[in-house]
Amino acid sequence: MPTRNQSVRILYIDDEENNLQAFKASFRRQYEIYTAISAAEGLKILQNVDLHVILADQKMPKTTGVEFFKSISETYPDPIRILLTGYTDIDALADAINHGDIYRYIQKPWNDMELHNSIKNAYDAYRAKVDLRNKIAELEKTNNELNRFIYSISHELRAPLVSVIGIVNLVKMEGLYNSSGEYWSLIESCSNKLDYYIQKTLQYYKNNKNNTDATEVDFKTLISELVDVYSYTDRDTQFTINVDQKIPFIGDLFRIEVILGNLISNAIKYQKVTEENKKVNIEVDVNQDFAHISISDNGMGILNEHLEKIFTQFFKSKVHHGSGLGLFIVKEALNKIDGRISVSSDLDKGTTFKITIPNNK
Repeated sequence: MPTRNQSVRILYIDDEENNLQAFKASFRRQYEIYTAISAAEGLKILQNVDLHVILADQKMPKTTGVEFFKSISETYPDPIRILLTGYTDIDALADAINHGDIYRYIQKPWNDMELHNSIKNAYDAYRAKVDLRNKIAELEKTNNELNRFIYSISHELRAPLVSVIGIVNLVKMEGLYNSSGEYWSLIESCSNKLDYYIQKTLQYYKNNKNNTDATEVDFKTLISELVDVYSYTDRDTQFTINVDQKIPFIGDLFRIEVILGNLISNAIKYQKVTEENKKVNIEVDVNQDFAHISISDNGMGILNEHLEKIFTQFFKSKVHHGSGLGLFIVKEALNKIDGRISVSSDLDKGTTFKITIPNNK
C-alpha cells in the first residue's frame, strides 16, 4: 500500500450521502479520500487538491457524471476518471467512451475488491501519463541542448578549422609548404580529417532532424558541382558523367546531395595509390517514376565478407580507414526518401553502387 506521503488522492462525487460514507469507510485506510455531494462541490475540491483519481456517479440532480468529466477535461486533464452508476445506461456509457472522458465504468453497488483494483490501475495510468509528460519535457530539453551543440560544431569549431586549412593553402601558394619538413603536410592531413568528421556529424544530424522536401533536381548540374567539391583531394581521378534526364525530377535535394556526395567522395578516397589511371564513372537515367544512378570506380574494392556490413554505423573494414559513418548516412538518407541501394565489388578491381530514388513529381 502507498505510504501517507505518497498516498493516492481520490475524489468521489455522489448526491447520496450514504454512498459517500460507505466509500470512505471502505477505502480511507488505503487512500486519501475526498468526497463531494455535488459536482459544484467536487469542482471546488479539484481546484484546491492535486487529485489522482476522480469517481463520479452518473445520475445526479444538476449534472451527470459524464457531463462533469467533460467540463473538466481541458482544465484538469491528468486525474483519471471512473464512472459509477446504479443502472445500466448504455447511452451514458457510449457517450463517455466516445469522448474519452472515463477510464472505467463500474456498476453500483460496487464490489470492494473490484473497485480497489480499478483505483489501483487508474493510479498506475495516472503515473504513466505524468511520467510520459516529464519524459517529453526532458526530451525537448535534451533536443534544445543538442541543437546548441550542433550549432557549436558547425560554427565555433568548423570556422577556425577552415581558417587553418586556408592558411595551409596560402603556405602552398608562397612555396613554403616543404620548408619545414613534413609539418605542414601533417597539419593539412589532420585538418582535413577533422573537417571530414565534422561534416559527417552534421550530415547525420540534419538527415535525422529535417523533414523530407520536394524540389526539382537537375542531376547534371548537381553531380558536376559535387565532383568539383570533392575532387580537390585527388585531381588525378578522371570522371566520366552521363546523365539522361529529359523530364523533371522532384525529390529531396538535400538528401540526394548527401547521398551522392558521400559516394563520390568514397570513390575518390578509396582509389589505389599505385593506380595510374584512376577512374570514376557516373550514370544517371531519369524516368517518370525513378532516377536510376550508378557510381563505379576502379579502386581498392571491398571484401565480399564486408559487403553486407558496410552500411552499418561505425563499421570499418581492414582496407578502408574512414569514419564508418559515410555509407551509414547514405543508407539512412535513402530510407528517408524511400530509395534503394545495392553494391557489387571485386577486391583490387573496383566497386559499383546502384541507387534508385522515386520521382515525386
